[in-house]
Amino acid sequence: MSPTLDRQEAERLAETYADLILRLAYTYLNHTQDAQDICQTVFLKLLEKAPAFASPAHEKAWIIRTTANACKDLLKSHWHKTTVTLDAAAAVPAPQPEAGSLLEAVGRLPPPYRVVIYLYYYEGYSAKEIARLLGANPATVSTRLRRGRAQLKTLLEQEGYR
Repeated sequence: MSPTLDRQEAERLAETYADLILRLAYTYLNHTQDAQDICQTVFLKLLEKAPAFASPAHEKAWIIRTTANACKDLLKSHWHKTTVTLDAAAAVPAPQPEAGSLLEAVGRLPPPYRVVIYLYYYEGYSAKEIARLLGANPATVSTRLRRGRAQLKTLLEQEGYR
């Protein structure tokens, strides 16, 4: 029999991490419904496995790593590569960052840069922590941060920010 979480612990996890999972998944996928699916997938894995965490930081790292892996799996999937979106059928659009905001500019970066910039500046992780969470080389993360900052600077300068 596998370990399970009690209802109170499951609710605590959902309240604590649902927004983080949705934001991170949306950062990867740029699609609200896919981000919601990833959120459900991550919570199902969490409830099924009920891992024992050494600390709150370990718990959060597990959530981020599982979310990132689920997003990568979806992006590599045959289904994702062979379907198209039905823009006209989207009943509820994702909340959009305010036009002209820094977050909106970050959202226009290519995915590898967008994700590391988001985790570094919005979630407060170091480059080494991001590398561990995403299963990447720390030098790769540092390069993506540097290139992402440069692209972000160019975007903002084009819009008149100095």
